[in-house]
Amino acid sequence: MRRDTNAAGDVFGGWVAAHMDLAASTTAEDRAGRKCATVAIDGLVFHRPMAVGDELNVYTRILKVGRTSMTIEVEAIRRIRRTAIRQKVTQGKFIFVALDDDGKPCAVDK
Repeated sequence: MRRDTNAAGDVFGGWVAAHMDLAASTTAEDRAGRKCATVAIDGLVFHRPMAVGDELNVYTRILKVGRTSMTIEVEAIRRIRRTAIRQKVTQGKFIFVALDDDGKPCAVDK
């Protein structure tokens, strides 16, 4: 796991953000019923570090559905190893666009 840690020995923020993007893409594709692409991440905020060995839980909620796009709120929560303590690590809004079979933006069914 050394490649997934930063100089302080905590889990690299990019690793957490990647898992947030995976969770958000699942939510977007389930809602759209088709392939979606991340087009922006708005206001990604890191509240606290995550230690190696902590459990990561990622939660998503659809905030807005437009004609071709969706905005999904994502929260990353850690459970500190060997405890019941849960803390918000990171949050942000991920914007996705639904794609047709040619990879071009297409309508999201409302």
